[in-house]
Amino acid sequence: MVDLVLRSRRAVTPDGERPAAVSVRGGRIVAVGAYEASVDAAEVVDLGELALLPGLVDTHVHVNEPGRTEWEGFATATRAAAAGGVTAIVDMPLNSLPPTVTADALVVKKDAAAGKIHVDVGFWGGAIPGNAADLPALHAAGVYGFKAFLADSGVPEFPPLDAGQLAEAFAAVPALFVVHAEDADHLHAAVPSSAYADFLASRPPHAEHAAVATAIEAARAAGARLHILHLSAAGALPLIAAARADGVRVTAETCPHYLTLDAAEIPAGATEFKCCPPIRDAANRDELWSALAEGLITCVVSDHSPCTPDLKRRDTGDFAAAWGGIASVQLGLPVVWTAARARGHSLADVVAWMAHRPADLVGLEGKGRIAVGADADLVAFDPDATFVVDPARLHHRNPVTPYAGKTLTGVVRTTWLRGRAVTGDAPQGRFLIREVS
Repeated sequence: MVDLVLRSRRAVTPDGERPAAVSVRGGRIVAVGAYEASVDAAEVVDLGELALLPGLVDTHVHVNEPGRTEWEGFATATRAAAAGGVTAIVDMPLNSLPPTVTADALVVKKDAAAGKIHVDVGFWGGAIPGNAADLPALHAAGVYGFKAFLADSGVPEFPPLDAGQLAEAFAAVPALFVVHAEDADHLHAAVPSSAYADFLASRPPHAEHAAVATAIEAARAAGARLHILHLSAAGALPLIAAARADGVRVTAETCPHYLTLDAAEIPAGATEFKCCPPIRDAANRDELWSALAEGLITCVVSDHSPCTPDLKRRDTGDFAAAWGGIASVQLGLPVVWTAARARGHSLADVVAWMAHRPADLVGLEGKGRIAVGADADLVAFDPDATFVVDPARLHHRNPVTPYAGKTLTGVVRTTWLRGRAVTGDAPQGRFLIREVS
């Protein structure tokens, strides 16, 4: 007897898309058999032509609790994640207060999240000037690695590292470092303006190129493992390819907004489109897609970075004054699928980019795949249904989105966490802690 069997004619497994019956016992997948297989089960759900996906893993989410819970919060962020087919997130060390830059601050963050999470939640630590000595204890407490900025983060309590400080952090602990790669020396003060082009000019592509080069050289010297966050400028890709060919352990991610939006189409004053690094032009977007298809970019994650509506400054439309961040943890799957299918990609491709590889990035071997022994984190997904994005139907705390009014393809029908449907009522998520050897 198993607890649950989910049948789908379009189950996306590590071997590709195929008909299958997925059996669950005790929260884990115990068999992936033929669609028609007879299984003694307490509950059987036949999804028919609905696709069955592994739960997505989003390793780049800013929950902001405690301290800026009015911006987001664990209850709202994880409810939104589940509604979007995301069953595990890794929370960034900012913009919470305190930021997660010491082991004590991690305890504060976990206390704030306890009893509120609808999906599983892990944590990044932060590397800031002066805290290199704190990194080993924070790593031992189970964070998945360390976030660092090479330019202003936007909040004073999380200042950036220079090249020497980055090298010091790499030397302090043998961990994965995830880096916001923009070079402060190549950024310009944004002029007050409602024109997106003026904001874009303040964060040129070579700011990313220079910062990626700095991070790669520091990782090369230290033998460290490096991950480039939210890559926007495709011109940095040859640097990453060359470094990998030389044996540097460097990977990169991008985000739904960089893969689907076009700077030329952003209306004046539409500050909901502001993020850092910025959305660039269509030719750059095409290069990101090519790198994703080739495996040079490994992951697609949300960089869910919400704020209160007033901080977006829609009253003035001033891109210089507006908070930079896009909240999309609920919409990432349909946004990416809509564009991916138009470019000839499969559901298996999307699962690799948004589930399997993010899980591998942080060592979550039991997540992001439909395989025996994995957690039964599963998603019933209608890949052909369409919907119009209505901000009022989003679950994150402040439903500001650049996708409002857009027609997307792909609807999440049900999300299961360890074999139990996530309803948004009773939180059933668990904390994820990096295995400490």
